Amino acid sequence: MKLGISTYSLHQAFSAGEMTVPDVIDFIASIGAEHAEIVPLGFNFDDTPSLIEEIKEHAASGGIALSNYAIGANFAGLDDTAMAQEIKRVKREVDHCAALGIKRMRHDVASSKDLSITNFLNELPRLVEACRSVADYAAEKGIITSVENHGFFLQHSDRVQALVKAVDRENFRTTLDVGNFLCADENPVSAVVNNIPLASMVHVKDFYVRPSYRNPGEGWFRSTGGNFLRGAIVGQGDIDMPQVLKLVKESGYDGYISIEFEGMEECRKGTTFGFNYVKKLWDELG
Repeated sequence: MKLGISTYSLHQAFSAGEMTVPDVIDFIASIGAEHAEIVPLGFNFDDTPSLIEEIKEHAASGGIALSNYAIGANFAGLDDTAMAQEIKRVKREVDHCAALGIKRMRHDVASSKDLSITNFLNELPRLVEACRSVADYAAEKGIITSVENHGFFLQHSDRVQALVKAVDRENFRTTLDVGNFLCADENPVSAVVNNIPLASMVHVKDFYVRPSYRNPGEGWFRSTGGNFLRGAIVGQGDIDMPQVLKLVKESGYDGYISIEFEGMEECRKGTTFGFNYVKKLWDELG
C-alpha cells in the first residue's frame, strides 16, 4: 500500500490564495506522503501548460509519486453532438494525464436530477459507449481509467459494478471512495466488500452522519434518502474506518490510497490528522 493525499484535500487553502499548486505538492511531501493525486480544480492545464512540468519537478524534489488524475465529466442526457464534444474534452484530459506521467485517471461519468434506477438503466448503454471510447484512447497511452462512486446518480456500489462490467475493458475500473457510499445511504462496510475487487484506486474519506429528522443546521448536505452529512477528518467521523480499512487490506489491495479531506476544519491540519490516523491504523492491522 502506498499512502498519499489528493490535492483536493488542500483546495480550501488553494482557493483562498494561501497556496499555489506547487505549494500543495510540497506540503503533501512534507507530511510524509508517498504520492499525490492531482485534481485540477481551480486550474486548467490548457491555460497554464507550464504547470505540468512544475508539478512533476516538485513531486520529484519531494520524493513522491504522482498516482492518479481525477476530473469531472458528464455523459448523461446528451445528444450526439454534445456527447462527441464531451468525449473529446475528456480525451484531452487523458493527454494531460499522460503528460504528467500518471497511469491512472478517474473521470466522472454521469449526473442527473432523475436518480431513479429506471433512468440509470435507460442511460447505461450511452454511458458504456462513452467510457469505452475514453478507455480505448487511454489504453494507447498505458492509462487505466475509472469511475468513482460519486455524484448521486452513480454512487451506489451496484450501479458502479454494472457500468464497469458492461464497459468490459481491462483498463476501466473504479476509484473506490469509502465514504461516498453514504451519499446514497449505502453502508460503507458492505459497499467496500462489493467493489474492492474492481478498484484501481482507493479514496479514504470520512463523514459525520445524522438522521433525516435531526437537522444539524449550517454546513451539512443531504443524502439521496434525506440524511444529513458533513465532511470529517478521517478517523473522527461516523464511518467504521477500522473495519473498512481491514476489509481493504484483507482483499489484497496493495495500490495507491489517497486521503480526501473535505471537512470544515483548517485543511492542512485536517489532512495531516487524517493521514497520520490511516498510516497508524494500517500498520496496526498487521
